[in-house]
Amino acid sequence: MNTSKLQAFATDARRQLMNAVEARLDAALAPNSDAQIDDSRAFGFLMEEIEQAGGGEQGRRHVVERYAYRWFNRIIAFRYMDVHGFTGTPVVSPADLTSTNGLPEVLAAAKRGEYDESTVFSLRVNDRAKERIEGLIDGSVMADDPQGMAYGLLLQSECRYWNHSLPFIFEGVGPESGRVDELLMPADLLAEGSVLRNAVEVMTPEDCGVDDPSGNVEIIGWLYQYYISERKDEVMDGFKKNRKAGADEIPAATQLFTPDWIVRYLVQNTVGRLWMQAHPDSQLYKNWDYYIQPSEDDSTEDRDILKIRTPEDLTICDPACGSGHMLTYAFDVLYEIYEEEGYAPSDIPGLILEHNLYGMEIDERAANLASFALTMKARSRSRRFFRKQVEPNIRRIMPIAFTEGEAAELNDLYQVDLDSTVWNTYAKADIYGSLIQPPQKLVDLAASMEDTEDEITLVDPLLRERAEEVFAQTRCLARKYVAVVANPPYMGAKNMSGELKQFVQDHYEDGKADLFAAFIMRNRQFVQHNALLGMITMQSWMFLSSFEKLRRELLASSAIETMAHLGAGAFDSIGGEVVSTAAFTLRNSPSSGKGVYIRLVDVSGDSNQADTCVKAINDDVDYCFEVNQHEFAQIPGSPIVYWLSKPMLEAFARGKKLEKIARPRQGLATADNNRFIREWWEVSQSKSKLAPDDSEKTAGHDKWFPFNKGGEYRKWYGNQDYVINWDDDGQELYDFKPKSVIRNSQFYFQSAVSWSNVSSGTPSFRYYPKGFIFSHVGDCLFPDNELDRNKLIAICNASVTEQLLAAMAPTLHFEVGQVAKLPIANLLPGKWNLKIDELIRNAEDDWNTQEVSWNFSRSILFDEEQTDSLSGVLEELVKNVRSYWAMIASEQRQLEIDNNRVVADAYDVRDDVPCDVPLERVSLKRNVAFAYPKDTPEVRDEKFAQDVVKELISYAVGCMFGRYSLDKPGLILASQGETLDNYHVQVPNPSFEPDVDNVIPVTETDCFEDDIVTRFRRFLAVAFGKENLAANIAYIEQVLGKSIRKYFVNDFYNDHVKMYSNRPIYWQYSSQTSNKGSFKALVYLHRYTPKTTNVVLNYLRDYTGKIADIADRLEHSDRAADQKQATKLRKAVLECKDYEDQTLYPLATRNLEMDLDDGVLVNYLRMGKALRSIPAIERKRKEVSTWTWPVHPLKDQT
Repeated sequence: MNTSKLQAFATDARRQLMNAVEARLDAALAPNSDAQIDDSRAFGFLMEEIEQAGGGEQGRRHVVERYAYRWFNRIIAFRYMDVHGFTGTPVVSPADLTSTNGLPEVLAAAKRGEYDESTVFSLRVNDRAKERIEGLIDGSVMADDPQGMAYGLLLQSECRYWNHSLPFIFEGVGPESGRVDELLMPADLLAEGSVLRNAVEVMTPEDCGVDDPSGNVEIIGWLYQYYISERKDEVMDGFKKNRKAGADEIPAATQLFTPDWIVRYLVQNTVGRLWMQAHPDSQLYKNWDYYIQPSEDDSTEDRDILKIRTPEDLTICDPACGSGHMLTYAFDVLYEIYEEEGYAPSDIPGLILEHNLYGMEIDERAANLASFALTMKARSRSRRFFRKQVEPNIRRIMPIAFTEGEAAELNDLYQVDLDSTVWNTYAKADIYGSLIQPPQKLVDLAASMEDTEDEITLVDPLLRERAEEVFAQTRCLARKYVAVVANPPYMGAKNMSGELKQFVQDHYEDGKADLFAAFIMRNRQFVQHNALLGMITMQSWMFLSSFEKLRRELLASSAIETMAHLGAGAFDSIGGEVVSTAAFTLRNSPSSGKGVYIRLVDVSGDSNQADTCVKAINDDVDYCFEVNQHEFAQIPGSPIVYWLSKPMLEAFARGKKLEKIARPRQGLATADNNRFIREWWEVSQSKSKLAPDDSEKTAGHDKWFPFNKGGEYRKWYGNQDYVINWDDDGQELYDFKPKSVIRNSQFYFQSAVSWSNVSSGTPSFRYYPKGFIFSHVGDCLFPDNELDRNKLIAICNASVTEQLLAAMAPTLHFEVGQVAKLPIANLLPGKWNLKIDELIRNAEDDWNTQEVSWNFSRSILFDEEQTDSLSGVLEELVKNVRSYWAMIASEQRQLEIDNNRVVADAYDVRDDVPCDVPLERVSLKRNVAFAYPKDTPEVRDEKFAQDVVKELISYAVGCMFGRYSLDKPGLILASQGETLDNYHVQVPNPSFEPDVDNVIPVTETDCFEDDIVTRFRRFLAVAFGKENLAANIAYIEQVLGKSIRKYFVNDFYNDHVKMYSNRPIYWQYSSQTSNKGSFKALVYLHRYTPKTTNVVLNYLRDYTGKIADIADRLEHSDRAADQKQATKLRKAVLECKDYEDQTLYPLATRNLEMDLDDGVLVNYLRMGKALRSIPAIERKRKEVSTWTWPVHPLKDQT
């Protein structure tokens, strides 16, 4: 089945039908329309329907949606029945069922004077339609489109006829509503590209299952899923804007059509298993690809097996049935069971629908399709089924409300005394659906009225009808079934409307985190003791702490018999949706044996997962596990970690819990990171306290303090990027409460072992020295002494712990509470031979080779230990650095392997965990295998050389601006207001003098004696010797793949912005906000003054004049190339003059001040179009303009 074609058809059909119905509605509502004049009663009925739906635009949208969908349902239903020959004369299909060009056969037959007199036109209600059809065809009735109108009347007649057998698709309509139906019927159904023609093309006989004895009604479910997909996207987009799901949104938000193989897995292991255990001699299981034989420990001899004596005893319910996929496959399994038991084939379909299958649904459209799908199943198996008048037990759980007076009247009539709240149990049924647990008094009354309703005569028949619907819904919701099979709605609490959220919290406390969890609890209430429940849900209930109570209850009172753990690999037919799921079956009684678990999380795609599951069932594979669920209780939080070996499970019982030897703590949440947090390089170093010392108090002038904010995967040391405003002991943050949450402040500034709360993979633990405040996503452990520190970090970074944590937090969200429960094996000091200090030191040295480390001193090419050479030849230096870090990476790898082995031995699990460490996982920035994991060794070496050369260029630019010096390590000028006088205090006689005016031009045309290329050449000569200048420039250009000038003009700023995480310290003025500006100049943020833009303006004017002169000279040349260059320069002159007039001069006259405390984001945006645009910054302009806290707010800009 080509689901992509079905998706394209269904989404296009919705648009077409909505537009067509809307056009008909607009025409009817136009002043003095034909509808108002010729059929006022029908028009009145239409207006009433609009008002009932909310009136105005809302009511109109509802009516359009309803009638568009009604026609979609009819068209696909007729096409399905045409293909299977159920309609007699095809209604939407040509006689040749595969032709997309011919007329629908019912119209072609009418044009020949042939009508279904024994069926459709045997109804008197269709007599008048037939007369009009004949008149339109023979021309006696005039119309703009007689053929189209005739076909419309034929369709209406067919719908009226099929209402008798399929009332859930072809709704019964009265005279007025029938006229509205006709009034809003889409035009041009016969046109090329119409919904009808496209249905014929897409719903092929093969896809509709003509060769399958029971057809393929799965196609109906897919079509519905795709039809509402755009509406679902609208709702999901609303969630991102903090909108909540109410009655109108829930159906679209929660529809997720279940792949066929998962349906089969669930039905075979619930319905199938119940039958096989009650009838062990049956051979039917041989037909079931996904049936899992009970494990040897799951013996049925000692179990109180549910008595299933006859097929009629197999009552199966789907409480959120959607379009009926679970039930339609259950029909197939039941048919096999009845057949094996010797029932007459013609009787079986009716028996199944009458006795076995029950569905509930809040979405009327989905419920109708489920009824249609089951009826099609029955008709495929029995030619005379339509005569039996058996309707499927699909119950739409609909809202029904009574006034106080009506409730009192009902009490009188039924001789009961029920509170009005009892009668109004279903007032919000369109929100709560089958989660509703009807009160026992209502259950008793509904049961007593099942056989006596006809004896009661009510004055108001509509009130009686509503009361009967209450009783019918109550009986359905109160019944106990032997199997429930379901794919329930998925919706987190944050997306629920207030009333739904409160209802779930009040009635399903342990499942309040998500709607699917509430359905797990509700579905258990639907099944009898020892009955089976089969569900596919999100996997989060298996692991997350928010589901721990639910998990414990399930493990204590029910038995997980089978599970297919799908992860994110399922539902690949639903484009764009990623849900991590698990399909499982539960017996509603405590476990006494082992369950079978199949791990498919590493397999992607429905088809691949299906094949892999079958292989696990039939063969001996390493991804199939038999586990006693009681073993999960050993693990903190009782996660369903079936894949752990027995020694790993036992490891949880070894040693003390981590919280006994260290204090795990969660840190500060600012509630406004943009206000309180900066990358450390954004602010003045004179106001920052970055150097570690023994002081835990803030000095009077310090404002910005190191802030541990978690970060990427990195072990042992690093991720020290941020500072936080802790001025006056955090007074501004305290004043920001209750929004800010300042936790565990007594631990601030202490050394710690830390990890990232949220990870993209493996957890990684790092040492943080004294001086840091820590955040709520950079959680910390505070050991009592240095030995415990080393012991902790050794254990936490070992492969054993990786697997233990994965068991406790498989969702990669490592909470303080989970880490606190880690078992810490007894690593005795006498056996301690691990070099943890060396692991930390290597990682620290690696971190500090980066310019974005605040302990960076100089380019690694000047480190004699790393380069092992003073030759001054860059190519040789780069090779030496590469060799040095290859050695360090190899050493670090071996140290980590040793650590893994020692810790694994301490837990006695050496054979159960991998101790080897791939070089790609040794988290050093200078480790090429880690930095470029997907590349070949040759490419890794090339990228390493390129990165080192780019870092050298960046360092050189820092020296040009005075941020660094060749003569002194570390930062020189890094505070607002510092000048060259401050520089010369630190570096009295520099070998390489910084730029005087803090403006360095970067231009494609060489116009300045001190532009960036000239300065860089001078830097190379000073740093590595004039004798090596030519060779070094050649090497740099070879590594970059371009000239140095082209690199500076086109690439340097992009690399700088990337290196500094979109918070650059060198800012590029540019005559275009894109990278194509003719004039560019760099300035250093920390040396910026209100006069800086004026200095840039002078450079711009100088540049404009110089390129104008060059253009003048070139224009006198006879060479075509010179003429072309002259034209290019003339354009550049115009561009620069426009930049001066429109942007730079106005900005220069403002003498714009800035405060580095405001941060790069605010200050960069204040410069407007004077600077190169950085998309990541520009995207935030609207948000930043609302901030009032900066010293110089963006909103003050004009």
